[in-house]
Amino acid sequence: MSTHSTEDENSGAARDLVLRAIWPDMIDGWSEPGALEATPAAARLLAAGADRQDLTRLARNAAYDAAFQLLYRLTALGRDEDAPADAPGWCLVECTPEFEPTKRELASLHEDLLSMDPSGEEGEDLFT
Repeated sequence: MSTHSTEDENSGAARDLVLRAIWPDMIDGWSEPGALEATPAAARLLAAGADRQDLTRLARNAAYDAAFQLLYRLTALGRDEDAPADAPGWCLVECTPEFEPTKRELASLHEDLLSMDPSGEEGEDLFT
């Protein structure tokens, strides 16, 4: 479950629902057979003798970084830092099963991304 103990149980569940597919779909998907070959640049590198494990780690690391940065921008920053001070911002809020927004904000999702690694290693293999 999420590391944000100040949020109520429902908001914690919403955090987990948002985050739980990121590792298997966006990050670990690069470990699936044929994933590298489906990307022309990676296929060329493999054909030239590049190490599959290194390329997989590179792709997974890039996917993790993209997910982290997107979650940060959407749920922590909440505004365009280069926009005028009176420009609108944004926040991600939980909604009911009927898609009615609640007042519970899903803030700083990037902080929980590593803890959602299904291997239980918190992304350790990405950084070695």
